[in-house]
Amino acid sequence: MYDKIAAFYSFLKTKKVAFIGLGVSHNDLIKLMLKKGIDVTLLDKREADAIGEQYNELKDEGANFCLGNDYLASLTDYDVVFRSPGVYFFKDELIKARKNGVVITSEMEVFFDLCPCKIYAVTGSDGKTTTTTLISEMLKVSGKTVYIGGNIGKALLPLVEEMKPEDVCTVELSSFQLISMRQSPDVAVVTNIAPNHLDVHKDMQEYIDCKANLLAHQNAFSKTVLNLDNELGYSLEPYVRGQLSCFSRQTKPKEGTFLDENGNLCKVHDGNTRILFNKLEIRLPGIHNVENYLAAIAAVGDEVSDQTILKVAREFGGVEHRIEFVREIDGVKYYNDSIASSPTRTIAGLNSFEQKMIIIAGGYDKKIPYEPLGPVLVERAKILILLGATAPKIEKAVRDCENFETSGLQIVHVSTLEEAVAKARELAQQGDVVSLSPASASFDLYKNFEERGKHFKRIVNEMQ
Repeated sequence: MYDKIAAFYSFLKTKKVAFIGLGVSHNDLIKLMLKKGIDVTLLDKREADAIGEQYNELKDEGANFCLGNDYLASLTDYDVVFRSPGVYFFKDELIKARKNGVVITSEMEVFFDLCPCKIYAVTGSDGKTTTTTLISEMLKVSGKTVYIGGNIGKALLPLVEEMKPEDVCTVELSSFQLISMRQSPDVAVVTNIAPNHLDVHKDMQEYIDCKANLLAHQNAFSKTVLNLDNELGYSLEPYVRGQLSCFSRQTKPKEGTFLDENGNLCKVHDGNTRILFNKLEIRLPGIHNVENYLAAIAAVGDEVSDQTILKVAREFGGVEHRIEFVREIDGVKYYNDSIASSPTRTIAGLNSFEQKMIIIAGGYDKKIPYEPLGPVLVERAKILILLGATAPKIEKAVRDCENFETSGLQIVHVSTLEEAVAKARELAQQGDVVSLSPASASFDLYKNFEERGKHFKRIVNEMQ
């Protein structure tokens, strides 16, 4: 395996290599390849000034650059091109380059080819980051050396040379990463599938097909975890080649995990059922996090002890930007749920609290339907503060509900996040909960949901 890694980098020394976009994964990987003497060019729509300090660092280490609006015009000049997840695989320029013999790949595709250890990978429309992290935490507590990456954490390919066969990798994968994957992990977890990213994907079927790639290339010794309660997610069952383990809040699977009528998380294995612990032991709020635990346990429950799983449930405090408690001021609690970039995520956040909430929502329009969100907002929110491109769609979904007029839900429009927080503080009463739960992507105002969440936290923490 280690010879395979060395052979790969030796092969690249004879090629012209390009990277499209400079994200976390590409920054580390470009630096590594430059150190190995590989000819590397960064292709980026931004100019040098916009890239900033990273441009100077890469230039000093010997990188070449093709910047500006025509950054993809010269793709056929290169032998190997690494695509960032944000660049659509079926973009015209990439199709042309592939037809002209250019190798179009990605950091994650190559990592899967070269990784020497077991890979657990998670995808889904909602819950994939928390589930990936829970799997990682359970394996760490059990004594494993764990590398976590993909859509979260560090780039994994630059670390592959230090990995050992007895180590494990936990990877979160988005549809944009999976669209070109032709290799699947040892353990594949699909948390759920719901409409998302339809502003980029050709249609919903393409989005589903991307998710299917997570397990489509598994072998007979693999394991797949599917959600029995999610029709679209469970529709991938025909792809399963190895062991199938399911999780459910509504029914008992033949193999896997479920929530019983008393709120106990239970495990079914070889026909035997055992209770693990009650959902009240889980530190993270919300029934959706019970689902995340069921999914994670279904993935690793055969390899880590019940005591380890319970320890993680009691101690793990959550992932940043996922119903993250920020601060209490004047008796009002503020939560950062910026990860909620789709209606289903916002619905999960709304259902995590027993009281009606003040919700800040709206953002970039991913062309996904908001009708399912309307009734939940009417039932679970007392004040709805809207901003961004999707504000009219969210308001329409709410006003179209039969019981809107009698619900007492107040709708307020603002232009900025600062105005949203100020309005929330003005309208909140002691004991209220305020949550940034946008139900939309962040791209109209922010680079990503992390940047949006950090801005929200900064505004809240600066309140006097």
